[in-house]
Amino acid sequence: MTHRNVYCIGRNYALHAKELGNEVPTSPMAFLKPTHALVPLEGTIAMPAGVGEVHHEAEIVLRVSKAYTPGASVDELVDAFTLGLDFTLRDVQSELKKKGHPWLAAKGFLNSGPICGWMPFPGAEAAANAAFELRKNGETTQRGFARDMIFSFQELVDFLGVHYGLGEGDVIFTGTPAGVSAVADGDKLELLWDGRTIGACEIAMK
Repeated sequence: MTHRNVYCIGRNYALHAKELGNEVPTSPMAFLKPTHALVPLEGTIAMPAGVGEVHHEAEIVLRVSKAYTPGASVDELVDAFTLGLDFTLRDVQSELKKKGHPWLAAKGFLNSGPICGWMPFPGAEAAANAAFELRKNGETTQRGFARDMIFSFQELVDFLGVHYGLGEGDVIFTGTPAGVSAVADGDKLELLWDGRTIGACEIAMK
């Protein structure tokens, strides 16, 4: 299935919003990544050097299998899910926010959205109650549950479907829990779903 739109949701975990000094949103905060940002989360992944801190943001990622229609459930619309990283040029983003400019330069650069292999979606309830985790150099830096999201999977597909449209092949990064931090050259990142490693990579700053 070809990836079409890559939707991302910002500040969907209250503790993450607070750790960055941001207000907790009252409606989903959506932005886009180019499809070229999506790469397999494996091997060595190049990150830009000399642009300030590059932060990891571990997220549950949903894949839409058919067009959204009002009243459709997330279990009907989503056929697969995985974990991914929304890499962010944090210093670049801070400057863009000060100027009121779009986030593309901070969020949409090449390799900024690596994802693990797709897995069958177990349903919204099961997915919301399983832990996902990011380990950096063997230590857990992020751990979360989708049940702690401000806006649920259903609320996200409804919001995106109504305002922007959802169709087959669209991808949704659903937000990151607290614990984001900078990556450095040679860092080894590992993503775990329900205690099982589903993807790993090494960072190369170039």
